Amino acid sequence: MFNGIVYNKGYIKSIKKSSRYVQGSLVIEITSNISFKKSDIGESVCCDGVCLTLIRIKKKSFLFYLSKETLNRSNFKNAKVGKLINIEKSLHHGKKISGHYIQGHVDTTSFVKNIKIIDRSWNVIFSLDKKSAKFVVEKGSISINGVSLTISKVRSNSFQITIIPHTLKLTNLINLKRGDIVNVEFDIIGKYLNNIYN
Repeated sequence: MFNGIVYNKGYIKSIKKSSRYVQGSLVIEITSNISFKKSDIGESVCCDGVCLTLIRIKKKSFLFYLSKETLNRSNFKNAKVGKLINIEKSLHHGKKISGHYIQGHVDTTSFVKNIKIIDRSWNVIFSLDKKSAKFVVEKGSISINGVSLTISKVRSNSFQITIIPHTLKLTNLINLKRGDIVNVEFDIIGKYLNNIYN
């Protein structure tokens, strides 16, 4: 479980087909200043909104396994070496929760339709398909590339997020441009309520 408050980033150093796991899966290596201990191997780490399992630690990098399901659901299927990744370690007892609960189970992807800069904040409009519209609520929470954000506007085929300068500084959202594909996880409470009443 994560809370979408991102303080660490990293770059994809390598992407390799996995020989030890299921065919069609990948192992990615990410280089970052974030620190892990040997005891952290097997732990869940949120990488661009995707819950990945840490499988190996090197001197200045670490490796994660990506299943076929993860690749089908996320933008990692299009990932390239050099891509900047948001990184968040899983929550632990006593840690402050200042975003919202994020599982790292990506529901879908979306693409950037438009970006409007007002003062130093960004209003970013993302695509929204009919199937997902029921999970998007104005002033509700949403995770974009693992970042906890608030939905400011909802339209029939899009939704808008306002990203403040502090968030832009700390995350890879500052690199967004029109047409970019992002990982989206809808608020878990909304998903469960929708399942109960439908």
